[in-house]
Amino acid sequence: MALCNFNPILVRFPLQELSKSQEFSSFSFLESPSCFKAKRFGFCTRAKFSETQAGEVKGSYGASVKRKEVKKVGKNEHHLWKKNDSAGSGQKALNLVRMLSGLPNEKEAVYGALNKWVAWETEFPIVAAAKALQILRKRSQWHRVIQVAKWMLSKGQGATMGTYDTLLLAFDMDERADEAESLWNMILHTHTRSIPRRLFARMIALYAHHDLQHKVIEVFADMEELKVRPDEDTARRVARAFRELGQEEKQELILRRYLSEYKYIYFNGERVRVKRYSSEEEG
Repeated sequence: MALCNFNPILVRFPLQELSKSQEFSSFSFLESPSCFKAKRFGFCTRAKFSETQAGEVKGSYGASVKRKEVKKVGKNEHHLWKKNDSAGSGQKALNLVRMLSGLPNEKEAVYGALNKWVAWETEFPIVAAAKALQILRKRSQWHRVIQVAKWMLSKGQGATMGTYDTLLLAFDMDERADEAESLWNMILHTHTRSIPRRLFARMIALYAHHDLQHKVIEVFADMEELKVRPDEDTARRVARAFRELGQEEKQELILRRYLSEYKYIYFNGERVRVKRYSSEEEG
C-alpha cells in the first residue's frame, strides 16, 4: 500500500449500484495500459504487469532485457570399436541361397557366383555367409554346404569351430568320410589344445555311422590324452566300438567311468532313481 501522489482521472460509480462484496468506491486508470491503480480511502494499490515480446522482457520503465540463448552441448561419444551394421544380412543370405539353387553342381560355376556375390563388398560378409550355411543345413543341402564352407575357408574366412562342425556333419551326410578325416587331421594338428568336446563327439559319431570302429577308438584316445571328458552318448558309442572289436572288459570300464552313477526306471508307474551298478557288481 502506498500514498498516491499523482492526479488520476476519476471515474465514479454510484455506491447503490455496487454490491456489498465489492470494496472499491472509485477506480482510476493511468494512460499506460500496463498499469492499473485501485484507490480506496486515500490509499491506492498498484499492480504492475510485464510484457514479454519476442524474447524481450519489458519492465515498468520501458527498459528491455534480451535473453541469452543457451546452446546445449551434446555428449561426445567415443567408441573403442567400429560397430558394423549387420542389418540386411538375413536378406543377403536368402539371396545367396536362391542364387546357388539355380546353379549346376560344378565347382567353377559355384565359386564364380560366390566371387561375384562379394565383388562389391568393402568387407567380407561373414555374417551373411554364416546365415546362408545355416539355411542350407536346415534344408539338408549338404553338397551346397560343403561348397560354401570350402569357399569360405579358401578365402581365409570362417575358420571357426562352428564352421568345422557344420562341414564335418555335411561330410557325414554326403558319405565323404575320407574328406572328413583329412579335415579332422588338420584341425587336430592346428588347434590341438582348443578343440571342444562337441567336435570330438561329432567325429566319433561320424566314424560310428560309417562303421569305422577302430577310428572311433583312435579319436577317443586323443580325447583321453587331452583330458576331454566325453558325454554319455559318446561314451556309449565308444563302448559299442570296444564290444564290436571283442574287448568287453574295456567296454565295461568305459561305461562305469563315464556314465552317471544313477539311472531312472519306471516302477509301478512311477519314475524312480536307482544305482546303475549294485555294490556286489562293484566289488
